[in-house]
Amino acid sequence: MSTNSTKIDPINMTLTTDPTHSSGWKTILFNCNCHTFEAVTLQIIRAIQCTRERADNLAFFADRTGSVIVYEGSNERCEKVAKVLGSIGLVVTVTQ
Repeated sequence: MSTNSTKIDPINMTLTTDPTHSSGWKTILFNCNCHTFEAVTLQIIRAIQCTRERADNLAFFADRTGSVIVYEGSNERCEKVAKVLGSIGLVVTVTQ
């Protein structure tokens, strides 16, 4: 997935990807009250190698809406992202 084709849609509070770069797999992060905002932000950065601003936005959207798509791409890459996020106990799922 190309980083340049990925944007956060502020209206729907989701991650959007250029359809030409998407295989239909998504890693979804669910909100929880057991992790600090800072811990979630740092783990998102580790999982998808994004900027602090993007990770903050994703964490904010998960907090406000209950879940957020943090990554779209191949099943293999989505599973890797989910494993990194889940390694600190965050609740995630991979779906198509």
